[in-house]
Amino acid sequence: MTQVVVDKNESFEAALKRFNKKVQEDRILSEVRRRRFFEKPSVERKKKKAAKKRKSLKETARSDERE
Repeated sequence: MTQVVVDKNESFEAALKRFNKKVQEDRILSEVRRRRFFEKPSVERKKKKAAKKRKSLKETARSDERE
């Protein structure tokens, strides 16, 4: 669970800004969106495979660009 301890002289806006930053760092909202609906295990595997392929293509493009 994400927590932010508010100091005595800290404004609400500053505390809210720190909280939002921490939530983004912990990737809480993306996890909630991902779990919103049930996905069959086969669909999850297909998505992971596609993501792995995209990442691989991206890395090969970067390495080709450097050379």
